[in-house]
Formats: sequence, structure tokens, C-alpha cells
Amino acid sequence: MRKILAGLAAVGTAAVVTAVAPPAAAHDATSDVYAEVHPAKPGGTADVTAVLDLEYDLLMKSAWLRAEAYEATGRADQLGQLDLHERAVDEYVTDRFVVTYDGEPCGPSLDAADVVERGERPYASLAYSFVCDGEPEGVHEVSSNLFPDAESFVHSTETIIRYTLDEEDGSAVLTAASPTLATGENRLLKQVGEFFVLGGEHLLFGLDHVLFLLALLIGARRLRDVVRTATAFTVAHSVTFLLAALGVVSVPAIVVEPVIAASIAVVAAVDLYLIWRGRAPAGTRDEPTVWDRWRLPVVFAFGLVHGVGFAGALGIDAAWSWTLLWSLLSFNVGIEAVQLGIIAVMFPLLLLLRVRAPRIARWVLGAATAGIVAVALYWVLDRLSVTV
Repeated sequence: MRKILAGLAAVGTAAVVTAVAPPAAAHDATSDVYAEVHPAKPGGTADVTAVLDLEYDLLMKSAWLRAEAYEATGRADQLGQLDLHERAVDEYVTDRFVVTYDGEPCGPSLDAADVVERGERPYASLAYSFVCDGEPEGVHEVSSNLFPDAESFVHSTETIIRYTLDEEDGSAVLTAASPTLATGENRLLKQVGEFFVLGGEHLLFGLDHVLFLLALLIGARRLRDVVRTATAFTVAHSVTFLLAALGVVSVPAIVVEPVIAASIAVVAAVDLYLIWRGRAPAGTRDEPTVWDRWRLPVVFAFGLVHGVGFAGALGIDAAWSWTLLWSLLSFNVGIEAVQLGIIAVMFPLLLLLRVRAPRIARWVLGAATAGIVAVALYWVLDRLSVTV
């Protein structure tokens, strides 16, 4: 049994080392495109308008421009590069982002280009108008194949769309497997499913949130500790997530991202201290520590910050609507489902390891926790350096 537990512990340690290997930006492996698609204002020649936000450097690389274009820093230089390479950028985008009406492509026209900040990264914000021919009462379709896997710069790109078309108001997530949104469909269930998956993916592949959850699990001794801690974290991040996504609360990413990294460092550092002090293993009775008394309020406070981070990743900042609420709720439920799955798998293994092989548990969990602390501190410094 001890050999089995040691093997599981080694696998767990390897998983943590693998997880913490990437640099401070926890979502560098993929990218999201944000799109707002709405009817054009009456009186003009256009029928549909779209504003696309795409990561600036990724866009310039994908358009196969020279290094001076995608390495440009500062809003003025980036705007200059967008203006200089307007044709190449426009061709790249319109080849991969298409609006059709009754099956016929609408004619795109690039109206304006800007550079905006999303999180810690500059995004090219491109405003398009589309002229669509066809009879009234037709159906629009919007398709996105921006930043496909074949380009090899990123993978699993998702285009998050907010739209008002054909008297329909909603949200959608376009992926390589499902790249097209068509109006006139009964989209509510599909929309809920899309944002549920998006929420689950964000927690699972957002290494900062996963490491925070692992640090909480390592520090939990009993099932009730896990339940209370997970509940506090869930309630806290759900509140700020909904408020931030609806535009009620706004906190700059240059504040949120370093604090999220700091929250991981703090929780993991406390775990490491208690492991070093030889705190009793999970499942045993011992006197409560100061951390036991402060654990829930600290986790709740950090959960509030993580909720703003979740909202920033979703990229929706819009006025209240029922369709938007369904998207936000299903995204949040997806986060919770993956969180519960991680807890259901990891906590029993940690409990078994600590009870049956306490010496192995102390060394393995100590090493894993030290790794989490080191990476979290690196993230703090790296994210603070972006603001300097």
C-alpha cells in the first residue's frame, strides 16, 4: 500500500511541477477573440456592424508581418503599425470572420482600428461594417476561424460573441468544432452548454486558479474543512464574477492579476509552514491553529479577487439582460463543476496518503507546496513588472 501511495504521490508531484512550469500568464497557450455584432444605424448603407478585439501581437504574427510590427510596444507605435499594415490585417481578418445573409456573404469594410487593453495585453480593436443583399426576413450567420490551430501560434481559440441580429439578442462561443452562429435557431440550451464548457475550460486550464485550489486542498485536514473552504471560495468568486461581468464592479487587471498570484503564495506558504511544523495529518484530532480561525475569511477575501479574474477572462462587460445572465450563470456552473471534480479526485488521495504514509506525505506535499510558493512569487513579481 505504501508503494502505491508513494507512486500516487510521485504522480501528483509531477503534475504540480508540470502545471507550474509555464510562465506567469496562465493562459498563454490559447487566445480568445471578442466580438460585438449588431444592426447598423438606420440611414447608412451598411446592414450589420461588428467590433472585433484580437490580441495585437498575435494578429500581427498571424498576418505574417515583420518583427517590428508584432514587437511594437506602446499604443502610439501599435496604432502606427496597424495603419501601415491595414491592408494585410484587413485581408487576414475578413478571410476568417464572415457574416452572411440567406447564405450569401455580406461585403465587409474596415471603418476604424484602435488599440485597447484587455487584462495585461494590448488588443487590436477593429470596427467593421457589412453590406448584405437579400429579401427582408432573412437569416444572418456569423462564422469565425480566427487564429486556427494550423497557424501554430496558439491553439483552441474561441470567439466570444455578443450579438443583436434579426430581433434576437444573445451570446455565443464559436470554436473550431462549432464555428458558426445562425439566428432563428432555438439557441438557449446551446448557449448554456457553450458557456458551461467555457467556464470549465477556464478553471481547468487557468493554472493560477488550479494552484490556488490545490493549495486549499493541501491545507485541509477534514472533509468539513474542504466543504467550508470550497463554499466560501465559491460564494465569494460568484458574487464578484457576476457583478464584474455585468459592469457593476470594475477593477483593473494590473491590480487583480498580481493579487491572484499573491493569494496563491499566501495560502501555499501557510501550508508549507504547517507542514514544516509537523501539523497532525488529515483525519486526526488536534488543537485548532490561528490559521484555522482565519482560514475562511482569508479564502473569502481572495475569492472575491478571483471572481473579478474570472470575469476578465470571459471578456463580457455589458448591460443587464436575461440572455446575458444565462450565459454568466452557465459559465459559473462550469467553473464549479470542474472545481468539484478536482476536489473529488484529489482530497481522498491526499487524505489516504496522509493517514497511511505520513512521512511520505510530509516530504511530497512539502516539496509540491514549496514549488507552488516559488511559482506564485515569480508570478507576483512578473505581473507587477508589467505595471512598472
